[in-house]
Amino acid sequence: MPEWLIERGIGETRAAFVDSGEILEARIELEGTVPAGNVIKARLVNRGIDGRNAIAVAEGGTEYMLPNGAPGVAQGATLTIEVRREAIPGSEPWKLPLARLTDQAPQTTRTLAERLSARELVFPAVRDELGASGWDDLIEQARTGEITFAGGELRVSVTPAMTLIDVDGYLPPDELSVLGADEAARAVRRLDIGGSTGIDLPTSGSKSARQAAARAIDAVLPKPFERTAVNGFGFIQLVRPRSRPSLAELGQDRAPFEARALLRRAALHGSGKKRLVASPAVIAILQHRSEWIDTLSRQVGGAIALRADANLPIFGGHVEPA
Repeated sequence: MPEWLIERGIGETRAAFVDSGEILEARIELEGTVPAGNVIKARLVNRGIDGRNAIAVAEGGTEYMLPNGAPGVAQGATLTIEVRREAIPGSEPWKLPLARLTDQAPQTTRTLAERLSARELVFPAVRDELGASGWDDLIEQARTGEITFAGGELRVSVTPAMTLIDVDGYLPPDELSVLGADEAARAVRRLDIGGSTGIDLPTSGSKSARQAAARAIDAVLPKPFERTAVNGFGFIQLVRPRSRPSLAELGQDRAPFEARALLRRAALHGSGKKRLVASPAVIAILQHRSEWIDTLSRQVGGAIALRADANLPIFGGHVEPA
């Protein structure tokens, strides 16, 4: 029976919608995230330009952009805002978390498990239920953007404007166009890709093949979303609601992403003291977040040591006996 599973890890909460042992959708909610829908107090620090793109700072220092401004609120005043989109990794100013002015009373949304009506897993556990459903493969897809399927492959690229998915392979163009559209739509759902997504399918001279490719996307993606038709060059654009970063976007924040993934592997590595070996960038994250190491130590019942190895790639962290 299809169900959402929740795994509370170190630094993140992981969620997967699993059907017959396969992950159809997934989400990662970072520790300290204020989810969309929360109503919080903040202080207006910049009224923006022409009444748009005001900036408010919440308790703790998180900045929120208010695209519609804060009419009637003086700079420096306290206001109440509703979070509309969580922070998106990246340095572009438009990727600040988004909010809007509201007259609602401050309130917090339900937990991720409650919002998804999910079954919460014991973690760590002897049986890695998420892993058995393909969680490690999913993380690899988010990390590399590479997804293979019978007859071809997808390359997922995150850009400031949109997420792009290139479809390539050795099947005849019409066949690859339809199959690639299906696989791309599955990747969009699985990696929780919202906002604008462009899918570059093989160029097909067949109108019926282009229409079949569009129908394949419609059959996979749950509403709501909008799309264009597949044009003569094989390009189709999708727009989905975007209230949080996708797994592909989280994967772009490489060192923290790899640090949290390494902590998950270590928690499942058995009990007793151990050493985490990783690139200097990953080790620096773990040294800075000593509470993560303390939590891991309690989970495995042993001391945790760290060792930086400059010869390792950033994704090459591993666990060894201490």
